[in-house]
Amino acid sequence: MIDKEGDTEEGFNIFRRSVEKRNTFSSGNKLYRPEFSSTGDLKSKERNDKLWALMNEYLNADPETIEKNIVDHLEYTLAVTRFDFNKSACYKAAAYTIRDRLIESWNDTQQHITSADPKRIYYLSLEFLLGRAMQNALINMDIEEPYKKALKELGYALEDLYTEEVDPGLGNGGLGRLAACFLDSMATLDYPAWGYGIRYNYGIFKQLIVDSGQVEIPDYWLEKGNPWELKRNDVKYPVRFYGKVNKRYELGKEISVWEDGETILAVANDNPVPGYGTFNTVNLRLWQSAPTNEFDFSSFNQGDYFKALEARQRAEYISSVLYPNDSTPGGKELRLKQQYFFVSASIKDILRRFLKKKRDWSELPGKVAIQLNDTHPALGIVELLRILIDDNNIEWEKAWAIVYKTFGYTNHTVMPEALEKWPVDLLEVLLPRHLELIYLINFYFINKIKDKFAGDGAKLSRLSLVEESTPKKIRMANLCILGSHAVNGVAALHSELLIKDLFKDFYELFPKKFQNKTNGVTPRRWIACCNPELAKLYSEYLKSDDWLANLDKIKSLKEYAADPTFQKRWLEIKRNNKKRLIQWVQKNCNVTLNEDSLFDIMFKRIHEYKRQFMNALYLIHRYLKIKDTPIEERKKWVPRTVLFGGKAAPGYLNAKKIIRLIGAISNVVNNDKEIGDLLKVVFLPNYNVSLAEIVIPASEVSHHISTAGFEASGTSNMKFCLNGCLLLGTMDGANVEIAEEIGDENLFIFGARVHDIDKASARMKHLKPEEYFGPELGRVFQAIDDGMFGFKDELKSLLDTIRFNNDFYLIGHDFGMFVEAQDKVDQLYKNQSEWVKKSILTATGCSKFSSDRTIMQYAKDIWDIKPVTIPKPSLQPETRQIL
Repeated sequence: MIDKEGDTEEGFNIFRRSVEKRNTFSSGNKLYRPEFSSTGDLKSKERNDKLWALMNEYLNADPETIEKNIVDHLEYTLAVTRFDFNKSACYKAAAYTIRDRLIESWNDTQQHITSADPKRIYYLSLEFLLGRAMQNALINMDIEEPYKKALKELGYALEDLYTEEVDPGLGNGGLGRLAACFLDSMATLDYPAWGYGIRYNYGIFKQLIVDSGQVEIPDYWLEKGNPWELKRNDVKYPVRFYGKVNKRYELGKEISVWEDGETILAVANDNPVPGYGTFNTVNLRLWQSAPTNEFDFSSFNQGDYFKALEARQRAEYISSVLYPNDSTPGGKELRLKQQYFFVSASIKDILRRFLKKKRDWSELPGKVAIQLNDTHPALGIVELLRILIDDNNIEWEKAWAIVYKTFGYTNHTVMPEALEKWPVDLLEVLLPRHLELIYLINFYFINKIKDKFAGDGAKLSRLSLVEESTPKKIRMANLCILGSHAVNGVAALHSELLIKDLFKDFYELFPKKFQNKTNGVTPRRWIACCNPELAKLYSEYLKSDDWLANLDKIKSLKEYAADPTFQKRWLEIKRNNKKRLIQWVQKNCNVTLNEDSLFDIMFKRIHEYKRQFMNALYLIHRYLKIKDTPIEERKKWVPRTVLFGGKAAPGYLNAKKIIRLIGAISNVVNNDKEIGDLLKVVFLPNYNVSLAEIVIPASEVSHHISTAGFEASGTSNMKFCLNGCLLLGTMDGANVEIAEEIGDENLFIFGARVHDIDKASARMKHLKPEEYFGPELGRVFQAIDDGMFGFKDELKSLLDTIRFNNDFYLIGHDFGMFVEAQDKVDQLYKNQSEWVKKSILTATGCSKFSSDRTIMQYAKDIWDIKPVTIPKPSLQPETRQIL
């Protein structure tokens, strides 16, 4: 068993501290920055003193200074005249002024941490789903109010500028959003941290809904530029692909030299991430691919103009798009190139920082912790091993010990088919030396354990890094487990399933290696930014906004759950948020919604195990039941507005058919005048962080209904609950812990539990379909087969994926319980006082699910790092801190 997570050694001291606000910026006082002493000669000291005198003050954040900064950037950065001062130009100029302030804190943070030389955490993730930066930065720096005043004087509302910003296309789903929340918490908690990823030119895709189905178009999020990033042409690293491995012998020792092949450059782009209530500003470094030679002049002179640019284009493809389609050999190669490209550059950058001081390599784990966010960065293990052995002549045992102590691995799936594997023949061509090292890692590992499992060839085969399939493949999850000193799941149930099932063999070998770290979300983004009225209510009743760095403080508001005055305020906030969402839907989907209806939400990546399909089938059932009800009796039905959102992978046909089904239901239901506002169904296109910030605060019940045992954790459930949305779900992922925190009576739980799944699956396979699904679902199937919703052949083929004893995700088993849970939702919504009470208890009972708590547990249990407090500014130059 994995022990339940406890408090950190400091007793969550960051949660108990009184946050020292940064709004002294807006007081009009000069704030003097800490000075870092020069260690060079007299001339260097004189230059340092001169520079400090010129750069000794933080930019003030009073409205007058902000106005001047904005117009300066309009003229000198954007070359815009006062006559061309439109909203887009105002947004960019304001963004540059905020970035200026971020850079000051960011520079001081990096200089202080370099001087203090603590152990640092480096978070490697192929995705960072950041969301818009402007509002988050202003709230974390606590300068939103002076910016509102300054922009009002210039003729613009700050809220209107927020919508000018385009969501960065740097992530796709929960994995990338979790990474973004973690960076926010690392900065807030004063941890010395860096994030590393790829600066994609294009996001995964922009989703349109055409003829009720998903259509993908390119997401060129950089079309209007990105004022938040800093391109660092002075920070670049060569990354090699292909080539060959030559062997030579020196003093009887074999030396491997990887040479020839193709080399491209990884160029750094930095994105400052500010903490809340602190001057700590961490860095997200994203790598952009570039050619080593811009132009093949020889080919150009020979008239081969396409070849002259070929190398450049080939290099730039690597960072061109998030998750290229890997259904073709070329797509697979590009994905593997992306993974090695970013880990190679990141490892080299990490080691450059480590080697700024003269140290022995054995000190690396004492100064560097590297966390792998899923298996995408797994090659970082092999790359560090290669650099230690090949470039620095370190013996295998010492090199492996260093690697092992440095890495940690977070797993994000419970499904074996989702574990990443790479064909050996591809690795052999693209990364020949790394394949050799993987074979060596496996050889030493299997040799070490073969006596222990003598006669159990099946177990040795499961533990091996090499899958003896056709084609032969390398198991990246096995590599991550073997090369990391700590392995964690992301919810208590998920972590238990890992050790009992998915990684059972490894757990038997290394029981102390496995841990649980339940996910969390940042309250700065997911309450303060997206639901400012709720944040204001919390601060008013708690008499401070310290709760933003100490979310446990909101627990005390449970006492107001039944208070009529508090309930009235709560309802007003929810209604205002619903109005905002209604406006968005009217503008973008041309559907009019009823603000008095129950807002029923299901927004997440479209996948069969998440069971949007079951929800869609229920809506047909509900529609038919309403139609069955005599018109004069239909008032008994609670009006519902059902909103869906989420993207289906372009090659995932069943997921795209589910979107088509939802769109088809919408077409019929929304145009049925007999039904009116009793039921509205809308699929909102192109779900992203910014749309989530509108949807989540307006939600009243949300669906998290994955088949038990298939969802690792989920974080959208946490976001919805923290905004007072009641949860309808299965006992899966983090739903289990949410129920523990707020009480089963405050959720709508249904469906098979994990321990029921095998029995339910056996029942599904042996019962006749009509007996298994029952008459209610049978009627729904018949309506679809009869063409009531159009797209007859396509939707029939979707039904065929479950109705012939092949209902893998147990929709039929859980459907009756799902209907009962929906009936309970209706009954409770009729009692608004009781509904609001449960809404308040849900929001105020979910403080555990702050990413601050998660990060402190990582820091204590896996990374072994401590906060490094950034020196605060002084009001007088003579009282400044000199470090």
